[in-house]
Amino acid sequence: MARAAGFASPFDRTSWFDLLEAHGFAGEGRIDARGKAGTTIAFLPLRIDKPGHVAGLTNWYSFAIRPLYRGAADREAALTGLFRSLRKRAARLSLDPVRDEDREAMEFALRAAGWWTKAVAAGDRHWLDLGDMDHDGWWATRPGALRSTVQRKTKKGIVDIRLFTAFDPGSWADYERIYAASWKPEEGHPVLLRAFAEAEGAAGRLRMGIARIEGAPVAAQFWTVEDGTAFIHKLAHVEDSLKASPGTLLSAALFRHAIEIDEVRRVDFGTGNDAYKRDWMNRHDPLWRIEAFNPSRIAAWGPAFKAFARTLLRKDT
Repeated sequence: MARAAGFASPFDRTSWFDLLEAHGFAGEGRIDARGKAGTTIAFLPLRIDKPGHVAGLTNWYSFAIRPLYRGAADREAALTGLFRSLRKRAARLSLDPVRDEDREAMEFALRAAGWWTKAVAAGDRHWLDLGDMDHDGWWATRPGALRSTVQRKTKKGIVDIRLFTAFDPGSWADYERIYAASWKPEEGHPVLLRAFAEAEGAAGRLRMGIARIEGAPVAAQFWTVEDGTAFIHKLAHVEDSLKASPGTLLSAALFRHAIEIDEVRRVDFGTGNDAYKRDWMNRHDPLWRIEAFNPSRIAAWGPAFKAFARTLLRKDT
C-alpha cells in the first residue's frame, strides 16, 4: 500500500482519488504519475486540466496533495524520476494545496528533474499538536473566553449533544438540513461528501456530532480519525441558535472524544484562516501552490514568463 511521508491522511488513499474521478473531478483525464528508484516507487495522482497542463487530483474538500510512496529508501530519487518522466507528457504542472512541510522536497525534486518552479502562498492551515498534553492540559491553554463559554452554556443544559462513530442516514440528513440553514455557501458536491462519509463510517474512522435544542437539530460536525490524527471536514450551525453556542459545545465534545477515547495526538482543521480556528489550535502554517514549467516545451514559456515577471514586479514595488 502506498503512503505519504509523515502521518496518514484520508486524502492520500486510492479510494479518495477514485471517488474524485467518479464524481467528475479528473478534468479531461486522470494520470497516475510514477517514478522508481531501486525498490521504491513514487506516485502522484493528477488530472489533465487542458492539453499540456496537468494538476494535482484535488477538489475543495482536499486538505493537501503530496506524493505517495511504496518503499522507504531513495524516495527523493523516486520522486525526481516521477517528475522527469512527467516532462514527456506535460508543459505545465500545478499542485495545490501543498503543505509547508512538503513544499521544499517537492520543489527540489521538480528542479532536479529539469522543471522551472515557482511557489506562491495560497492559503492557511490551522492544526493542533498536542505534544505530551492530555485533554485537560490542552484545554487549560485555550483562551479564557472559550473555556468560560463552554462551562456556562453546558451548565444551562439547553443543548443536547450526541456523537456517532458509524454512518447514520438520519443524522446525515440532519447535517444536510443544518448546513442548508447555516451561513455556509451551498454545499459544493453533497453526493460525493456523503459517499466519502459512508466509506469512512464503514472503515470505522468517522466521528460525527449532532447538537439539538428541544429536539431540533441546530449544529453538526463531520470528523474522521486515523493514524493518531483527527481531521475536521465539515461543521455548520443554524444561525438563530447562536445564543446557546451549540457549535462550540459540539466542538468541545468532539475534541474530548478524539483526545481521550481515540487518543489522537494531532487535530487538523484543514484549509482556511477563519478566526475561530485559532481558539482551538496551537499551530498555523501556510499552504502553497506550486507552479512548474517544462522548459523543453515552447507552450510553457509564455505562462512561465508571466509567472516570474509578476514576482519581479512585486519586488520592485
